[in-house]
Amino acid sequence: MATTQELAEFVQAVEAENFSNDTREELKKRVLDSVGIGIDALGYDAVESVHGTVRHANPGGDCTLWGRDETASPVGAAMHNTALTRYLDFMDSFLAPGETPHPSDNIGAIVAVGETADVSGEELLEAIGVAYEVQGELAWNAPVRDKGFDHVTHTVISAACGVAKLLDLDVEQTRNAVGIAGTAHNALRVTRTGGINEWKGIASANAARNAVYACLLARDGMEGSKNLFEGQKGWKQIISGDFDIDPDPACRRVHDVMTKRYVAETYAQSAVEGIIELADEHGIDHEAVGSIHLDTFHGAALIIGGGEGDRHEVETKAQADHSLPYMLAVALIDREMGNEQYEAERIRSDDVQALLRTVDVEEDETYTQRFEEGEMPARVEVTMDDGTEYVVEKDAFKGHPTQTMDWDRVEEKFHGTAGGRFDEDRRAEIIDVVRGLESHDVGDLVELLA
Repeated sequence: MATTQELAEFVQAVEAENFSNDTREELKKRVLDSVGIGIDALGYDAVESVHGTVRHANPGGDCTLWGRDETASPVGAAMHNTALTRYLDFMDSFLAPGETPHPSDNIGAIVAVGETADVSGEELLEAIGVAYEVQGELAWNAPVRDKGFDHVTHTVISAACGVAKLLDLDVEQTRNAVGIAGTAHNALRVTRTGGINEWKGIASANAARNAVYACLLARDGMEGSKNLFEGQKGWKQIISGDFDIDPDPACRRVHDVMTKRYVAETYAQSAVEGIIELADEHGIDHEAVGSIHLDTFHGAALIIGGGEGDRHEVETKAQADHSLPYMLAVALIDREMGNEQYEAERIRSDDVQALLRTVDVEEDETYTQRFEEGEMPARVEVTMDDGTEYVVEKDAFKGHPTQTMDWDRVEEKFHGTAGGRFDEDRRAEIIDVVRGLESHDVGDLVELLA
């Protein structure tokens, strides 16, 4: 399928009762991972800027702002809560060959609308399944990165589909909502090229907000472009090129999602894991390192290796978490890659600034082919001043779809992310509600996130 009508009919066809048990479990993991990351992001400047704007522009309402004793409209809550889940760069990803979107960008909007619509946990899972399926299909079949558009161009469509499901929009209303979202909100790739700025971590929140607003407009009778994809000067002609998608009503695309082990850009995960393993195994002294060389695949070399701007000039968090030279350098020195590695003082420190300038990133065509076949390959070579070489090669990392995190590891990550603000009892309650969503409504979850 590749028409707006067919996509709207797909949204209508999805029923959570047809989800397998393993699909339900993966969707629940996405919820727990996302809310933990979101709570951990409270207090960062960019997130607080969003909060200030939402507080003044979208006050009141009945949707919880996570981590705060405040509510906002569905539109405001979608913006705020999505900013939380995305900002730290610790969210999940689809590893499609030509695109790497973050489907957890859909969750904040869907939970916000689920709260105002007073839906069940079962209905929440259904809507999240829809959004993940749509975004996955677009990522694999209609990549837009090389055409100059940002991946949140997909998010506004996938989130609109999930929200339309929760609002129980009919086919025509859903078609209108998708048409409004997909014609009016196509984001430019410049956000992630050159000198990266803070909007990089907030752009998906804007997409989520726009998706909710599009659905509310459609619910209240606004007509949108009913031929978004296939129409003259439509999405296929202008944004993506020709494509077909085949979304599965069982919503199994969630099984293609990776869970980040490290606070780092998606494509850096294997390389960071590898250099930490090397540093630990050999007790590498960073002061005696002469150079670091990384062989990687096209997407990593392009986006975070220097293909879209010099990644050796690093002064801010937004630049650091999209710089392979920075991430490899600080990971070797600190043997870790968490929030502490993005503090301003750490970014500007002499040891990491000196070491990152020794890092060289090169695309290997065989690695690009392996990535397109489902791996995330990386070969890290550390050469010491005395000529000694340490080498590690990875084909994936712990959290990759081939090495999926089980519940224990997802819970361990959640305790690490949410533990700074929520006590052990609160975290245990959240885990219980998420694991048993079918027996709860959305209100039970958001009450614990306030």
